[in-house]
Amino acid sequence: MAIRPARCVRDGNKVAWTRFSKRKPRKSYIKTMPHKELNQHRMGTDKDDYDAVYHLALKDDILILRDNAIEAARQSTNKILETRMPGNYYFIVRPYPHHIIRENKMVAGAGADRIQKGMRRAFGKPIDRAARLKKGQALFTVRVYGGKSSESAVREAFRRARMKLSGKFAMVTE
Repeated sequence: MAIRPARCVRDGNKVAWTRFSKRKPRKSYIKTMPHKELNQHRMGTDKDDYDAVYHLALKDDILILRDNAIEAARQSTNKILETRMPGNYYFIVRPYPHHIIRENKMVAGAGADRIQKGMRRAFGKPIDRAARLKKGQALFTVRVYGGKSSESAVREAFRRARMKLSGKFAMVTE
């Protein structure tokens, strides 16, 4: 089964309904959690003397990013940074994908309208995780030593990450 189109889950104004409790499972809205795609949030070497900080920040109002898209962008960004600046960067993925995406599965095909009548605003079953971002919120943060070569490497890494993500992002310096 393929991933549903982005327009199906892009409404950021909905209530999250992501409560999942191991101790009190009867209180959970979500009975089973989808698997995590994003497992690593900090890469590189953490040093105290980094003097340049770059963020990949969102330019739109609100956006829901799937965890598999964040993971693909993280891998491409980390690969560029590791090849161009081995051991001289610290890379952080900022948001945690806690938002649960649900789907009300419908029957498709010939004669499906006679078989199934869909419910309006049905709760649905959990299929994936996502992260909610607001305007100006950083998705990635990279700390490096200042200089033209490091800035160009971070700019290239963020350019490749933007190709994997939906929405408009910009590189912001601190």
